[in-house]
Amino acid sequence: MANEQLKQLYDGLEESTTLLRQALNSSYLDAAIESGENLMANAVHQEDGLPSDTAKAKLEAIYAPLDWHAYSAEELRQALQLLLVKAVQVDVIEANKQVTPDAMASLATFVATTFHKQMPKELLIADPTVGSGNLLYAVMNQLHNATNVEVKGAGIDNDERLLAFAGMSAALQQLSVQLYHQDALDTLLVHDADIVVADLPVGYYPLDERAKSFATAAKSGHSYAHHLLIEQSLKLLKPGGLGLFYVPAGVFRSEEAKGLTEWMTKAAMFQGLLNLPENFFANKAAQKALLVLQKPGADAKQATKVLLGTFPDLNDRQAFTEFIASVRDWAKQNL
Repeated sequence: MANEQLKQLYDGLEESTTLLRQALNSSYLDAAIESGENLMANAVHQEDGLPSDTAKAKLEAIYAPLDWHAYSAEELRQALQLLLVKAVQVDVIEANKQVTPDAMASLATFVATTFHKQMPKELLIADPTVGSGNLLYAVMNQLHNATNVEVKGAGIDNDERLLAFAGMSAALQQLSVQLYHQDALDTLLVHDADIVVADLPVGYYPLDERAKSFATAAKSGHSYAHHLLIEQSLKLLKPGGLGLFYVPAGVFRSEEAKGLTEWMTKAAMFQGLLNLPENFFANKAAQKALLVLQKPGADAKQATKVLLGTFPDLNDRQAFTEFIASVRDWAKQNL
């Protein structure tokens, strides 16, 4: 698909979303959801006379040249991602709910294929902090394209509006995804995932009584949400399943790190920690790393030597190629 056609799709979605936002006096995110649903239905939804007949006619003219069936799932996701980025800016959406960059999905996919050389015929990928679905869907699409296996998804989030966007996005991409509106630290309906991938929110979990049931809970005061979510995610995995978590680069240097490491030594195989390049973030304090854990069982083996390092600048192709080769060498020697 040529970039011009992808641009045409995004421009149409952006124009229709802006028009709907004004016509419905809604947030940009809600208008984006409505626009995607209109495109999919090949009809403009009206309720209580809104949008007006005049706006409806303008919207129909915008949608007319857009054949969403002509785009691949990944192309549709990319156009919707750009729409999300604008929604974040216009609606001033909080930092923990912003869009995970595609590069982070690609790195997670690479690590997943490194550990799972023989993919099952059907793969279940779960994201306990799915938000708008961008990270989960990017990994699903990339793994399907790389391995040609059937990929299904499961997403959990307590933000109803972001989950509505995720639902619209999955339907447009024709992905097989189950979405659950709940607190990811409550009792979950998702089990036996092959892979969990998550860009974990950083901060404190406010429900201290619920946190107490976790081994990674703080001894006093609020617990780190990302610690609890890592522990919860291991419960979602089948034996031998892989957990790929984007966490603060200093995750093992915090005051509560002792509780996390004590739990990990008993419950998980610590397979790797790969820092993302510093220039990927606005400031060093925001730097993240990809934490790689594996649930014991099946044919999972603890790596002889844990994979540690820093991803090179993504724009430095030679350095990145060398890094990929070094990880593959590590896998041959240690897995």
